[in-house]
Amino acid sequence: MTTDVKSSGAQRLFGNRSAGTEHVVIAGASLAGLHAAEALREYGFGGRITLVGAEPHPPYDRPALSKRVLTGRLSADDTGLPRSRDLDAQWRLGVAAQGLDRQSRTVHLADSSSITYDKLLIATGARARSWPDPAEAALDGVFGIRTSDDARALAARLAARPRRVLVIGSGFIGSETASVCRELGLEVTVVERSPAPLTGALGVPAGIAAARLQRAHGVDLRTGTSVLALEGDDAGRLCRALLSDGTALDVDIAVVALGAIRNVEWLDGSGLAVSDLGAHCDSFCRAIDTNGVPDDDVLVAGDVACWPHPLFDEGPLAVEHWDNAIRQARIAAATMLHGPVRAHTALPTFWSNQFGVNIKVVGVPSRADQVAVVQGSVEDGAFVAAYGRGGRVVGALAVDTPRALDAYAAMIAERASFPPVLNAADGPDPVRVLQLRSADEGGNSLALH
Repeated sequence: MTTDVKSSGAQRLFGNRSAGTEHVVIAGASLAGLHAAEALREYGFGGRITLVGAEPHPPYDRPALSKRVLTGRLSADDTGLPRSRDLDAQWRLGVAAQGLDRQSRTVHLADSSSITYDKLLIATGARARSWPDPAEAALDGVFGIRTSDDARALAARLAARPRRVLVIGSGFIGSETASVCRELGLEVTVVERSPAPLTGALGVPAGIAAARLQRAHGVDLRTGTSVLALEGDDAGRLCRALLSDGTALDVDIAVVALGAIRNVEWLDGSGLAVSDLGAHCDSFCRAIDTNGVPDDDVLVAGDVACWPHPLFDEGPLAVEHWDNAIRQARIAAATMLHGPVRAHTALPTFWSNQFGVNIKVVGVPSRADQVAVVQGSVEDGAFVAAYGRGGRVVGALAVDTPRALDAYAAMIAERASFPPVLNAADGPDPVRVLQLRSADEGGNSLALH
């Protein structure tokens, strides 16, 4: 394979330590896996690459599923991710990684076959958390929304004009799904155990704003409430949901949006450190074993990874966002070929569009113990909230003011004091700081202390 200018530059910068690496196996054929393979070729790797994916589909764009696919503006078949180059790779799609033997450098697959590797990237991502009652989850009309097959099936049912859609959970996926339902003119009820939507991730101001936004757009939002049971008719079709507030809802569709579970079970017995946060790795994306020792030949990237970030020292960080998956995949590829010379220290960023409003976040608001609106106002629907922990800025949220976040990213990187002193023309006077329960106490809440 001809070495291009970029790969030559990478080798001059890092040095080439990839001697003996003939076969790279990437377990996980989605966003992180694809970008890791592209980076390997970009950096000059000429050996074999095998990508293993549990789904039968080539890598596709997941954020589009809960937005354009559900509205019908885009087919699930048209969400494939573009490729920047010819990967010259082998694809093993529709077969999941089922076990890892690091001593023999072997990945065991669900079809009873196995693959040996010189270097392995763990990029198996996460899956949607299922409805806890299997019989109720199997009712016709109960959907998750994580895969293209999920979105394809749900989009078809939404297009059939159900009487009412129930969305269980009001995190980002649940809120985006509710937004799509209202855009389609469908009646939708959102049930959320917390006092407001998005509070687990973003706290008080975002929760208040999100609740107002949903109700203003006709969402039947039930907060402080949970779904006790889903009931079906004699044909096994969903027909009713029983709620903790004592009411029963007649519904045709229920969308379960209760978060995600990292796909780490296949690593049991491998000797690698795994937890509910994912597969643990260091800042160079090297997998950590149960003794705390990094494995130079096994890397981790994407939604399945958790790692130490120098700006957030309260424990390993796990981020399930597009930008992080790409950045981490490229770091993992560099580490495979050149050793631990470039750390993954980028700030997490993500965005969401709901009910015509743009929401953008930088840093890790979920680690905060304080929050303050520092620009605009929640009442006007356009504002910036800064998040603090231990007296410094750790995150920021911009609602319909996306250009404001670059300055806050710099504050987070510089460990600026919280609350920040901005002297902004649209800033409240005085700035009111609200106390949040920290992540150590179970996440943010609406309780003011």
